[in-house]
Amino acid sequence: MAKDPVCGMDIEADQAAASYEYKGKTYYFCAEGCKNKFAEDPEKFLN
Repeated sequence: MAKDPVCGMDIEADQAAASYEYKGKTYYFCAEGCKNKFAEDPEKFLN
């Protein structure tokens, strides 16, 4: 189970709509929109 860092939704990593690698870690997202928001400013969502 993974948590979308943008919206907080719990998702199965293998069923995620999108993923993004940042600083050697892969993050999973419920939708492309959440991934795109994360990609613009990852630190905003990780702090």
